[in-house]
Formats: sequence, structure tokens, C-alpha cells
Amino acid sequence: MRKEYDLSKMKGQKNPYLKELKTQVTIRPDKETVEYFKGLAGKTGMSYQNLINLYLRDCVETKKEPSLQWTQPT
Repeated sequence: MRKEYDLSKMKGQKNPYLKELKTQVTIRPDKETVEYFKGLAGKTGMSYQNLINLYLRDCVETKKEPSLQWTQPT
């Protein structure tokens, strides 16, 4: 193993599997939700988008479902 390597001639390469890992979607969360995750991002050093993805991934893995009760309009 060399003490030093010349990396100046290396060419960068994007991850060829990136498109398989993530799907681009558009969601419109309310301002309070975004601010909450942005606050967490400041504490953790991760982007708020990654935190939202981690939370949603946890919901998938634990098969968490929202509990909704619909009321009839009066």
C-alpha cells in the first residue's frame, strides 16, 4: 500500500443506483410540519427532507397506520 495516492486524475461518477433508491414525488405538508422537521434538522445535522423520509420509512417498517375518525357534517 502506498503512503500517498494521486487522485487528481480521477473522474467523479454519480451513483448509478440512485434512481432505484429514491422516487421523486411532490407533497404539500403544512408549514408547521415543515418547521418541526427543519428544527430537528438543525439538531441532528441532517436535512429535513431526509428526516421526513426516515420517519416515513419507520412508518412503513412498523406498518403504522393513521387513526382517523370521520364525522358527518351537520
